[in-house]
Amino acid sequence: MADNQKQQAASGTVYSRNRATMILWVSIAAMVLLIFSLPTVIVFIFGMLPSFAAYVVDQTKEKYATFCVAGVNFCGVFPFLMDLWFGNHTIYEATNIMADVFALFIMFGSAAVGWAIFSGMPPIISSFISVIAQQRVNTLRAQQKILIEEWGEAVTRSGEGKVEKKPAPSAPESNDEAIGHPNADDQSEPQAAA
Repeated sequence: MADNQKQQAASGTVYSRNRATMILWVSIAAMVLLIFSLPTVIVFIFGMLPSFAAYVVDQTKEKYATFCVAGVNFCGVFPFLMDLWFGNHTIYEATNIMADVFALFIMFGSAAVGWAIFSGMPPIISSFISVIAQQRVNTLRAQQKILIEEWGEAVTRSGEGKVEKKPAPSAPESNDEAIGHPNADDQSEPQAAA
């Protein structure tokens, strides 16, 4: 029992150490990005605000809403990042993009599309699954009807009815009988070639 507690304590220490290391590296990367590409960070952070809100609102462990909203939101932000990267990469240009109503509409509208996908797809998928399940039930009922016609009503009851058992055909005693070998009954020695 003491060994188990030591292992749990050690794994907790390793987990917290790994988490601290990850936070450190993310912080270093964020500082480097702020220094070398501040206009990109401005557009990215401001454009991805709906994704951060989805992360805060989504209380599930899997974070499906976050992934759905962030993926589509990034698709809305990316064209403006491309304009920034291949055009004038300055803070002035980044603030111009953020002041453009059309750019904001595309960025935040794409996040709204992500929310619509997240909210609308489960009912659609469940209706498809329901239709497929009903089709499977209809197929099984048709197969059951064929079995009833062939075997009688006894196959529909679970152990209630008496089913006439037909004797199974007996197995052949030797392999030669099974394949119909001409010398199946002949027990003589093989003849030598003359």
